[in-house]
Amino acid sequence: MTATTNTLPPAFHKLAFSNLMAQSAEQLTLAAVPIVAVLMLKAGPGEIGVIAAVQSLPFLLLSIPLGLLADRMSRKKLMLTSELLRVCALMVLIGAMVLDQISVPLLACVGFLAAVGTVGFSVSAPSLVPALVASQHLAQANGRLELARSMAFAGGPALAGALIAWMGASTSFVLSLMLSLAAVGFLRQVQEPLRQAAPDRHPWLELKDGAQFVWSSQLLRPILFTSVAWNISWFILQAIYVPYAIRTLGMGSSEVGLTMACYGVGMIAGSLMASRVVSLMPFGKAILLGPFFSVVAACVMATTHWLPSVALAGFAYFLFGFGPIIWTITSTTLRQSVTPNVMMGRVTAINIVAGTGARPLGALLGGFVGEMGSDLTSLCMVVAGFTLQAIVITLSRVRSLKSLSEAREGLAD
Repeated sequence: MTATTNTLPPAFHKLAFSNLMAQSAEQLTLAAVPIVAVLMLKAGPGEIGVIAAVQSLPFLLLSIPLGLLADRMSRKKLMLTSELLRVCALMVLIGAMVLDQISVPLLACVGFLAAVGTVGFSVSAPSLVPALVASQHLAQANGRLELARSMAFAGGPALAGALIAWMGASTSFVLSLMLSLAAVGFLRQVQEPLRQAAPDRHPWLELKDGAQFVWSSQLLRPILFTSVAWNISWFILQAIYVPYAIRTLGMGSSEVGLTMACYGVGMIAGSLMASRVVSLMPFGKAILLGPFFSVVAACVMATTHWLPSVALAGFAYFLFGFGPIIWTITSTTLRQSVTPNVMMGRVTAINIVAGTGARPLGALLGGFVGEMGSDLTSLCMVVAGFTLQAIVITLSRVRSLKSLSEAREGLAD
């Protein structure tokens, strides 16, 4: 451990800058792809749902294998390899646009390859943080990483919409490529502490240990289920939102990007306020904030069906960012606090595969309902999904946690 003071170590700051660049590249691309598909290829909710599902498949298929690798090899090297894969995917996409060969299947396939890079980064970074930062500063470090992610969510959609409107679609992907290369540069400067080699065991046994650890924990198991329900609901919304905003609410590409950017603004506000909020209430109650804010946000979004408004849609996205970022910071800190470092990669991967791995289901479900049902039906499904995830975490033992120290002392057992 390189620091025991309130100052986070230099290696962590390099990781945080790399995270900011990588998250910015990802969000810029994710925001640009559906806008390009709708405006250039006239894609509907079904096609947007397919693109979103294919882009999120790596979370379902590769989180576990990459999580196992994160516990067995250098996490820095795994992150570098993953980010370079994103670089290659973006280069293919830019080349296709220059050659006027863009299509919905190509957008989906390139998105799949780019997401592989995201998965590698996602399973490795939370596993690397406890090796760089003293345990008493984990919440502060996670808050810094989430603040960087929040800035990416705030800037990415708005910038994507503006670039597409002003300078053409390819510009947003070129900027994404530059940001991804910057992420590689910062990551190369991180000095990863050496750790003891893992025992030579069959991968299935390694995975079984991680799964049993999560399943047996009365704290981690409900967090896992809540994450699954949240991600399904969120991707139902993502599949229907762009077509709904453009065709029903009458927004242009820049307005769509602006409303989606409000999500990142909410995340920034939540990240900055998280430590203060957590200090004012029991830790378990702070974890509940994200799920409950999500229900309110879903209801606000549904209100746009009767009161079409760019401001109202933007406010809904702001709420989706503000509350859930506090959930991300608190639940990640809880997971890091109760999980042994030797299985941090596996436990992180299990949470990713169960949570973000649920995204293809949500995207396909949203696309199907968007094509076959009405806008109101789709919005009501979003409200119902977010209500379910709030109920799951409220009925769990997590809500009774007074502090992290109580969790470390074995409340989960």
